[in-house]
Amino acid sequence: MNTFTFAISTGELIHMLLLAFAGFALSMALTPLFTDIAYKQQWWKKARTDSWSGGVAAVYQKLHAAKHTRNVPNMAGLIFVVAITVVTLVANLDRSQTWLPLAGMLGAGVIGLIDDVMNIRGSSKIAGMRSSIKFGLYSIIAVVGGLWFYFKLDVHTISLPGMHHFEVGIFIVALFWLVVVATANSVNISDGLDGLAGGLLTSSFTAYAVIAAIEGKYALATFCLTVVGALLSYTWFNIYPARFFMGDVGSFALGTALGVIAMQTDTIYVLPIIGSVYIMETGSVIINRVSRKLRNGKKVFLSSPIHHHFEALGWPETKVTMRFWILGQVSSVLGLLVFLIGRSS
Repeated sequence: MNTFTFAISTGELIHMLLLAFAGFALSMALTPLFTDIAYKQQWWKKARTDSWSGGVAAVYQKLHAAKHTRNVPNMAGLIFVVAITVVTLVANLDRSQTWLPLAGMLGAGVIGLIDDVMNIRGSSKIAGMRSSIKFGLYSIIAVVGGLWFYFKLDVHTISLPGMHHFEVGIFIVALFWLVVVATANSVNISDGLDGLAGGLLTSSFTAYAVIAAIEGKYALATFCLTVVGALLSYTWFNIYPARFFMGDVGSFALGTALGVIAMQTDTIYVLPIIGSVYIMETGSVIINRVSRKLRNGKKVFLSSPIHHHFEALGWPETKVTMRFWILGQVSSVLGLLVFLIGRSS
C-alpha cells in the first residue's frame, strides 16, 4: 500500500488560524450594523405559501405559524459574504486557489441578494425571482467559472475511486456547471430551520479545509477556514430563536463556493458523502414532487424538505437541527476517511 506525507509549517498553520479568527471577528463586528439597518428598514422574510414539491405549503405554514408572527430580517448572509471577501482580498488572494471560489461566491451572492430583495418587497412565494430566470443566472455563473477552470487553470481531468486523472477535456466545463449548480441549490433547500444551514456548512467547509491542506493547497484551505470562522459568528445569532436568516444571498453564495472547492480539490466523488444531508434534503423534495404528479397529489413525506417532515412528526425544531448537525459532522468525517483511503491506495 502506498503512503503519503502531510506536512504543514507552523507559520502556515498560524496564518490559516489567524484568518479563520479574522473571519469570525469581522463577522461579529458587522453584525450589530446589519441588525440595526435590517430592523429599521424592516427586511422581514416573508413566509412562503408555495411548497417546494408543488402545491400549497399547508403543513409548513401550520408548523411555522408562530415563528412568522414575529418579524425576522432576511439577507444576513451579507454579513459573512462581506467578511470572507474582505479577509480574502486583504490577506489570502491567490490566482490559482482563491480567485475562483471568491468570484463564484460573490457572483452567486449578488443573484441571491436580488432574489431576497424581490422577496422582501414582493409576494410571499418561495422566491421573489422566477425559478427559470434564477436557474439561468446561476448557470451563467457556473459556466463562466468552468471556462476559467479549464482555460486559465488548465484543468481537464478528474480523479475517481480506483483511477487517477481521468481525461474529460472540455467536458470539465459541463461537469463544473453540474457540480456547482447542484450544490448551490441543495444548500439553499437545506436552509429551512434556525441554525440548520450554518451548522451543516461549518462541518462541510471544515472537512474541505483539511482536504485542501493535505493536498498542499494552503490558500484554499485558509479560504475554507475563513468561511468557517465567519459562519460560526452567523450561527451564534441564527440558532433558535433566530435573530435573522441568511437568505439566498448566503445559501447560494456558500453553496456555490463549496461546489467550486470540490472541483478545485478534485474530490467530486467525496462531495456527495460530505454533503449527504444536502442530498437527503433535495432528494425528499424531488420524491414528493414526483409522487404528487404520479399519485394524484399524494406525498411520501408529510412535508419537504425532510427536516419539515420530522417537525410534522412532532420533533421540536431544535432537535431536528441538532440531529441534522450530527449527521453532517459524521458525513464530513466519513468523507475525509474516503478521501484518505483514496490518497493512500
